[in-house]
Amino acid sequence: MPLSRVAVQKVGKRFGQHRALVGVDVELAAGEVCALLGPNGAGKSTLVGILSTLVRPSSGDVTYVEGDAARRADDRLRREIGLLAHASLCYGELTAVENLVFFAGLYGVAEPQARAHALLDQVGLDGKARERTVRTYSRGMVQRLALARALVADPSLLLLDEPFTGLDRGGALALGQRLGQARADGAIVVVVTHDLEAIAEVTDHVVILRRGQLVHVEKKRGFTYAELRDVYHRHAD
Repeated sequence: MPLSRVAVQKVGKRFGQHRALVGVDVELAAGEVCALLGPNGAGKSTLVGILSTLVRPSSGDVTYVEGDAARRADDRLRREIGLLAHASLCYGELTAVENLVFFAGLYGVAEPQARAHALLDQVGLDGKARERTVRTYSRGMVQRLALARALVADPSLLLLDEPFTGLDRGGALALGQRLGQARADGAIVVVVTHDLEAIAEVTDHVVILRRGQLVHVEKKRGFTYAELRDVYHRHAD
């Protein structure tokens, strides 16, 4: 059963003497796109790492809820999480199709070849490119493949850290539409980005961090770019 809610409760994270996060409280719900915003060094990537279960908080808790029942952070939970990080996590010596078939196999996805080609169609990686090794790709092509990899198991919690990096305007618009589709399908979507224009119209939930602290939370169905830009500058600058 997919996740219905994720509750971040008083989460803090220290790296040595550096406090990356301080007492962060956030509630994430199915069928919403959360724009996780803030200046560089605000703690956004650290929070995404914690949500992905790859980084342990120094304090506080993250509760993953399926229906009304809390889930443990185990392999079954991780199957519900799709992560696009700064690193693509794809193998350079494999083709796009081989990468996706490999990851589909890890998650036990049915018909991995068909799933791979369907995802590559969605992210706009053409037929010739998908049969080349990934090490020959441009930054934008790698980003498209990394997004497909994050989607391979049809996750109910989708975590995207700067997903628009390397994409042209057409690719950014297509990704925005894909996020809207994930929301419509009932996923919990969290997007770290500085591209406010690309994310504005599909954003329902804005969370702004500054110096590791939560400084603003706002929910609204469909921000305009001007509204999102104004909220960001009022609270993040």
